[in-house]
Amino acid sequence: MYEVEVKVRADHAAAEAALERAGATRVDAVVQEDTYYDAPHRDFAETDEALRIRREWEPEAAGDGVDTDSDGQGGSPATTRITYKGPLLEAESKSREEHETAVLDADAAVGIFDGLGFEPAATVRKERDHYRLDGYTVTLDRVDGLDEFVEVETETDDDSIEAARDGALAVLDSLGLDPDAQIRTSYLGLLLEADAQQ
Repeated sequence: MYEVEVKVRADHAAAEAALERAGATRVDAVVQEDTYYDAPHRDFAETDEALRIRREWEPEAAGDGVDTDSDGQGGSPATTRITYKGPLLEAESKSREEHETAVLDADAAVGIFDGLGFEPAATVRKERDHYRLDGYTVTLDRVDGLDEFVEVETETDDDSIEAARDGALAVLDSLGLDPDAQIRTSYLGLLLEADAQQ
């Protein structure tokens, strides 16, 4: 399966108003904490790959009075997933091969990675509001240490990447967002760039 994604910086108040006008359906809101790993056998920065453990909470589960997880972020993770992302497939979007699976025990997954020599590289934390519009998932992201973004994405097979990308760009345009302002750098890459400039 291939993930086709386009992303721009955008003010969320304006994006929410545009989504309402377009008749989008709000799906949910989550908090995600992604820990990215370096491999012992190759440099993922050079190969343009990514391996992560994602912990995801519902926002109300992250409030006061809820047991905290081992990272002290608040709330017990509702789900934990391991994701591998392959190199970007084209210059026009963030399309790439993706494999993801749920795991029952986040600490066990971390232990497996550690035992195999995979080391944590960085953590990205974000609050996300998901919508559905014209067959696409539209996500309003607030990323710690960065800014507000809007992502439009879908999954497809390799024969449909171009059509899926064009559809995602059309959704951006329908929301009054500039498809030419697309950012192909991942949130991890943007955070590492920001850290390097400090």
